[in-house]
Amino acid sequence: MDNPVKIVVFRGGGFAPVTRRWVGFAVFLVLLLAVEWGTRTGFISPLTLPKPSDVLQTFAELYSSGLLFQHLLPSLSRLAVGAALGASLGIGVGLLMGLFSFIRAGLVPLVAAIFPIPKIALLPLFVIWFGIDEGSKYALIAFGTFTPTVVATYAAVDNVDRTLIRMGQSFGLSWLSIVRKIVLPGAMPGILAGLRISLAIAIILLVAAEMLGAEYGIGAYILEAGSLYDLERLFAGVVILSVLGVLVSAVIGAIEKRVLNWRS
Repeated sequence: MDNPVKIVVFRGGGFAPVTRRWVGFAVFLVLLLAVEWGTRTGFISPLTLPKPSDVLQTFAELYSSGLLFQHLLPSLSRLAVGAALGASLGIGVGLLMGLFSFIRAGLVPLVAAIFPIPKIALLPLFVIWFGIDEGSKYALIAFGTFTPTVVATYAAVDNVDRTLIRMGQSFGLSWLSIVRKIVLPGAMPGILAGLRISLAIAIILLVAAEMLGAEYGIGAYILEAGSLYDLERLFAGVVILSVLGVLVSAVIGAIEKRVLNWRS
C-alpha cells in the first residue's frame, strides 16, 4: 500500500515580502482624520497644527496660481542634477574601493574622515567656492549624496559571498566576468538600499541650499512661509517634500523589482 502524501506547510512565509499598500494608506488616512477632528474641536491648537482641509485648499491655490510648478520645477532640477552627480560618482568610487585593495587602502581613511561632517555646515564654503547661484546648490547635494553612496557601495561589494567568487574562479571565469556576473548582482541590494538613504539626504540638503540665495524652490517657499508664520503654506511645503520622498522611494522600489528579480 502506498503511503499517503503528507503536505508540509511552508513555515518561512513570515519572511516573504507581501505587498499590502492599503495598510499604509489606511494609517495615513486615520492620522489625517484625527488631526482634522482635533483642530476643528479645539483639542489641537490652530497655532501648532493647521487643518488638513486648509492645507489642501492651499495646495489648490498654489496649483491654480501656477506657483506650485514655479517652485517645484527648480527644486526637481537641482535634486536631479546634484543627486545624479553624487550617486554616480559614489557608486563608481565605492566599486573601485571594493574591487582594488590599493585604492581601498588609500580612500577608506579619507571617506571615514569626511563622512561624519555635517554637510549643511559646508554650505557657506560651497557658496565661496561655486558662488551663490546654482553651482553651490548642485555641489552641496552632490557631496551629501556622494559620501553615503560610497560607504554603502563599498560595504555591499565587500560583503559579497566569497564562496561564489571562488566558485566562479574554479569554473575558469575571467576577472571581468566574475565582477559582472557575481559581484555586481550580489552587491546590488546593498547599493540600492544605500541609494534610498542618499536620496533622502539629498532632499534634506536641497531644502537647506534653497533657503540660502534662492528665489524659487520648495526650500525658499518654506522659508518664506515660516517667516510669515503661515502654517498652511508651511505645511503645504512640508507635504510636498514628503510626497517627493515617497516618489523617490517608489522609483528605487521599481528599480529593485526590475534589477533584483532573480531573488524571487
